[in-house]
Amino acid sequence: MRKLCLSMAAAALVLTACGTGAEEPAGSAPPVPSSAATATSAAPTATATTATATVPAVLKFTGTTLDGEAFDGATLAGKPVVFWFWAPWCPKCQAEGPAVAKAAAKYGDKVRVVGIAGLDKSKDAINQFVDRTGTSGIVHLDDRTGALYKHFGVTSQSSYRFVSPGGGTESATGPLDERELADLIDQHTA
Repeated sequence: MRKLCLSMAAAALVLTACGTGAEEPAGSAPPVPSSAATATSAAPTATATTATATVPAVLKFTGTTLDGEAFDGATLAGKPVVFWFWAPWCPKCQAEGPAVAKAAAKYGDKVRVVGIAGLDKSKDAINQFVDRTGTSGIVHLDDRTGALYKHFGVTSQSSYRFVSPGGGTESATGPLDERELADLIDQHTA
C-alpha cells in the first residue's frame, strides 16, 4: 500500500511538470513564484564571523557532495554563489542543465555554482541526471533528505538562490535559458 501511495505521489509531481516538490516548512520563506523572470529579494540575515570572512546565515549549512565528500557552506562566504535546486525526474531541470553548465564555465572562479540534488531517493537517478545534463563540472550536493531545500526555503524545482558576497539573496525559478541565467547572475551576485 505504501509503495502504491508513493508511486501515485511521484506520478502526480511528474504530471505537474515539476511543480511543488516539497511541503513548505513552517516559518520558511513563501513559495517562489513560478515565472522564470520573477525574482524576490531577501535581506541578509544574522551572521557569524570566521577567521577569514563573515558567514551569512544562508551559508550556515553542511552537506555531502555526490562524490561523498563533506561540504561546508561557510567556505562560500564572501563569494558570489548560485544555488540551483533540481530533481532528476524534472524535465525543466534537465532542459536547464546545459545552460547551468555553460554559466558555470563562463563565470569560472568569479561565481560559484552549486547544484542541490533533491526530491528523489535514488542516488543512481541523481548521478544519471548529472551525466545526462553535462553538469559534472560543478559541485552537486546530495539532498535526498530535503534538508537543504528546507534550509533555503525552496518548495519547487527548478529554483535558484543567488547569494551576493555580502550575503544578500535573490530567488528565481526556471526554466531559465543561458541568457536569462547569465542576466540574473550579473544582476544578483555583484
